[in-house]
Amino acid sequence: MPNNYLRRITSTMTEQPRIAMLDDSIGFPPLEDAWEGLLAIGGDLSEARLIAAYQNGVFPWYGENDPILWWAPEKRCILRLEDLKISKSMRNVLNRKDYSVKTDTQFEAVLRNCGELRKDGEGTWISEDIIQAYLRLHALGFAHSFETWRNGKLIGGLYGVSIGHMFFGESMYSAESNASKIAFIHLIEWAKKHNFGPIDCQIQNPHLQSMGACEIERDAFMSLLRTHLNNGKTLRGRWSLPKD
Repeated sequence: MPNNYLRRITSTMTEQPRIAMLDDSIGFPPLEDAWEGLLAIGGDLSEARLIAAYQNGVFPWYGENDPILWWAPEKRCILRLEDLKISKSMRNVLNRKDYSVKTDTQFEAVLRNCGELRKDGEGTWISEDIIQAYLRLHALGFAHSFETWRNGKLIGGLYGVSIGHMFFGESMYSAESNASKIAFIHLIEWAKKHNFGPIDCQIQNPHLQSMGACEIERDAFMSLLRTHLNNGKTLRGRWSLPKD
């Protein structure tokens, strides 16, 4: 996790390249300056800085009691829309249609539930500062949630940021089996209909890999990013899904 990583960096800093410390300016160092993916430390979570970060292939990820860490990994996890894998058992779940999927109706609930999951399992990185920052992005129409509902109850979902025709996935959670996968599949379907580029999944994990995500080199990711940032205007505001 980032907080353990920061302690290791601090203990070995005299032997490693110097990590940039951000000031009040919005810019970021060249991505080639990143050390093991860590590009910069500090700054703030203002809307302008977060938007600039995503536009430049950078994202924040850090422990609750640590300074803000900004990352640009050498290997970036993406899911090309045409590569989505849906298992036979997952198709059975989808075919039952005992759920509904909505967008942007309970963004804060999805965000906070993702944070609670991390608290219980992987360590807290969705802190209150992160929550407030992404709520501001949501209010501006840049951050969105895909939500899985059953019998009037929110049972899972995901949230992320969209600029141009890119969607930058941040986190997902399930309160019931397969709920986050349902939301993710509907995100992919929505992205296909709106001519989006690949979903930025940031860091590879077995769950994403099982659904077709792969790692590409940072330079390849930046090429895709530049293409799809300029492939259409940002779809700001509340998103919606077509009714069945």
